[in-house]
Amino acid sequence: MEDTSAFAKAQTKKIKCAIGFYNLENLFDTKNDPATLDDDFTPGGFKEWNSYKFDKKVKKLAKVISKIGKKETAASPSLLGVAEVENKAVLEALIKTSKLDDEGYSIVHYDSPDERGIDVALLYKKKDFTVHKSEAVTLYLETEEGDRDYTRDILYVQGNLLGTEVHILVNHWPSRRRGANETSHKRIKAAQKNRELIDNLVAQNPEARVIIMGDFNDGPHSESIKKHLVKTDFYNPMLYLGTRYEGSLNYNYEWFIFDQIIFSNNFVRIYNNDLLYEKSDIYNDFYLTEYDGKFKGNPFRTYAGKNYLGGYSDHFPVYTILTATVKN
Repeated sequence: MEDTSAFAKAQTKKIKCAIGFYNLENLFDTKNDPATLDDDFTPGGFKEWNSYKFDKKVKKLAKVISKIGKKETAASPSLLGVAEVENKAVLEALIKTSKLDDEGYSIVHYDSPDERGIDVALLYKKKDFTVHKSEAVTLYLETEEGDRDYTRDILYVQGNLLGTEVHILVNHWPSRRRGANETSHKRIKAAQKNRELIDNLVAQNPEARVIIMGDFNDGPHSESIKKHLVKTDFYNPMLYLGTRYEGSLNYNYEWFIFDQIIFSNNFVRIYNNDLLYEKSDIYNDFYLTEYDGKFKGNPFRTYAGKNYLGGYSDHFPVYTILTATVKN
């Protein structure tokens, strides 16, 4: 009898791919948008933002993106969620840099109602991923006075990643600027909105593969993540990445792992899995860090207050390696 399993294996191959998330720390253009609070990032603004600084930042970020997951896959990421981008134009400038121009990236982006005008987006390699559907999902919040509290939308993208249908939710949750406890209810609302979307997807297809990524401004052990977002149907590998000595950002000499990529359990199923979770990591190579001084080892950021440092971002990117089984 013919060994059909051996024949099937001969018709397929395994490909490792990286998917990542990166908060780009205020990737603004130099133009003043009268509809948003972007005045600081203009030539006459508080930060004296100009074309030279913009071009330098874009080139630096492109270098980072080209290297995320490259050690494991010999390629740049197939998918990359990003946060703190002002508009689609800044992303187009990013993917047209010399480091990324030949990578074949395209963009999913919507303008959000955030007061500062910063959005989330998804960069994807057209040879690896095909977009079938996308939309911006409003996160409706209110202030203590009952007024609308404008924040970033959740970006939903459905598409085919190396032969497997996936659903991606890209997030940038409300900040802790007024205190972690004082603002936690906002992030819980964001988590609940994600769960609402996930529950709708699973109701339509119980085997729906879902990837949640973003800067959550909360860690894996926070109430918003642990109690309201990650239930028994999801796996959060970022639980094991954050330590006292390592994270995706550092604030007041303390490490946090606010940047996370979370998977529905069907990504970690061992057998008969065409898109298998392998590992997750923080991309924090030495060149991305402060070289010396009291902030040695921290992310080498673009600004510290008004002071222009000329670095990359105040966050390190995080990434995951998946193994796809595809037809030859």
